[in-house]
Amino acid sequence: MDVVILGAGTAGSHAMSQVRRAGKSFVLIDGGPLGTTCARVGCMPSKMLIHAADLFHDRRVFEELGIRGGEHLRADVPAVMRRVRALRDELVAGTIRSMIEPLSSEQFIASNARLVGPDVVEVAGQRIRAGAIVIATGSRPIVPRPWQAFGDRILTTDALFEQEDLPRRMAVIGLGAIGLEMGQALARLGVEVTGFADKPLITAIPDPVIAGTAQTLIGEEFPLHLGQTASIEEIPGGLRVSAGTHSVNVDKVLVCIGRKPNLDGLGLEEIGAPLDAKGRPKLDPHTMQLGDLRIYVAGDATGDLQIMHEATDEGRIAGFNAGRQRVPYERKTPLAILFTDPNIVSVGASLRDLDESTIAIGEVDFAKQGRARVMAKNRGRLRVYGDRATGRLLGACLCAPGGEHLGHLLAWSIEQGLTASDLQKMPYYHPVLEEGLRTAIDQLARAVEARADSALTHMRPAQG
Repeated sequence: MDVVILGAGTAGSHAMSQVRRAGKSFVLIDGGPLGTTCARVGCMPSKMLIHAADLFHDRRVFEELGIRGGEHLRADVPAVMRRVRALRDELVAGTIRSMIEPLSSEQFIASNARLVGPDVVEVAGQRIRAGAIVIATGSRPIVPRPWQAFGDRILTTDALFEQEDLPRRMAVIGLGAIGLEMGQALARLGVEVTGFADKPLITAIPDPVIAGTAQTLIGEEFPLHLGQTASIEEIPGGLRVSAGTHSVNVDKVLVCIGRKPNLDGLGLEEIGAPLDAKGRPKLDPHTMQLGDLRIYVAGDATGDLQIMHEATDEGRIAGFNAGRQRVPYERKTPLAILFTDPNIVSVGASLRDLDESTIAIGEVDFAKQGRARVMAKNRGRLRVYGDRATGRLLGACLCAPGGEHLGHLLAWSIEQGLTASDLQKMPYYHPVLEEGLRTAIDQLARAVEARADSALTHMRPAQG
C-alpha cells in the first residue's frame, strides 16, 4: 500500500484527495463517528446556535430603532435545538455521502488502528505495510477525571447539541474561543450563565486592549470570574462551581478547557516517534513530517492549531508529501475568529510576539463609527500593527462589529505584504464598517517614519 491515512475528518479527507491526485494507492481508516468534528460537534452546530441566539438578542435594540413589541418575543429553545440537530445531521450525512460512500471496501476500513512499526499499521486483525502514513485522528474535549463522576451534568460540545432543552442555570469553565462563544449564546437564549477561567482573557486574546474590551462587553451579558481555578462539587439538585471567593449553584456545567489530540493507543512511543514533553508529535510545520519518519501528522492530531482551515491546509501538505516527494510549504497568515458579538479576531503576528519599539499601532473605537451607530452595533475596538520603518502590515487584533469580514481583509493584506499606504489607496464606500478599518490604517500611516508627506497618500498619482 502506498499510503495509509488514519482519520477521515477534515485533515484526513484532504490528505486522501492529494494522494489520489498523485495516482497512489491508499486506505482510509476510521472507527467513527464519521462526518468531521466541524460538521458534527464544532464549527457548524455551534454557529447555528449562535445565529439563533444573536437574532433573539437583537430584540433588545428594537425600542431604540422604533420597533415596538420586541419584549413579547420568546425563544423556543427546544425548537432551536431541534433545528441545530436537523441541519447538523444533514451536513454530516452529506459529508459521509460525498467522501466515504464512494470508496471501495479496500479503500475504507471502519475500525481503529495502531502503528506496530514506522511503516506498518495494524487494523481489524490485519497488518498493512505502507510507503507513508498520515495521522489525522482529530481530538476530543478534555474533562478532568474527577469531574467525569458527575455524569451527564457535565457537558462538552460533544454533548451540548444533543440537549433537547437547556437548563435554567449553567457554568462555563474555560473561556477560550469555545467557552466565550457558547457562554454568550447560552446567555442570550435565556440561560443563567456564569463563566470561569483560571487565566485572564489575554491568554485567549493576544492584545491587552482588545482583551479588556472583550471582557467588558461580554461581561455585560454574563459574569466572568478570571484568574482562579474552578472546582465542582455535588449539592442537592445540582452542582456548585467555586473559584476563589466566587461560587454559583447550577444545573449543568459546560467544560471548555481544551481538546486533546487522539493519539492514545496509536503506538507512537513504541515505534520511537519523536514526541515533546506533553506527548505531542514533533513536526516540521512546513512538511507535516514527524521527525525523519515517513509519517505525517495533520489537523487536530498535531495538538497545535486546532482550526478547520489549518486542518485543511495541513491535510493537503501531509497528503502531497505522503504521495510524492517531500516539499516544504509556507504556511498562510494566521487567522483566528471568535464568533462572539462583537466578533473577536486575531490576524497575523501577535502583539506579544512583536518588538513594540519597532512597530507602530493604529486603532479605532467603534463607539462613534457611522455605520456601526446606524446598526446599533457601535461597540468594540480594532488595532493594527505595522513596521514603523516601512508601514508594512504585520498583524491586528479586534473586538468589533463585522469582525469576521474585517479580519479577512486584514489577513489578505498581510498575506500580500501590503503597507498602510497601500491600504490607504484602496476604495472605501460610505457608509460601511470598513471605514473604521480605514481610520485605524490612517492612524498607523501617520506613525510610520517613512511616510511621504509630499504626496497625497490616499491616492495613486496618474501615469503619463
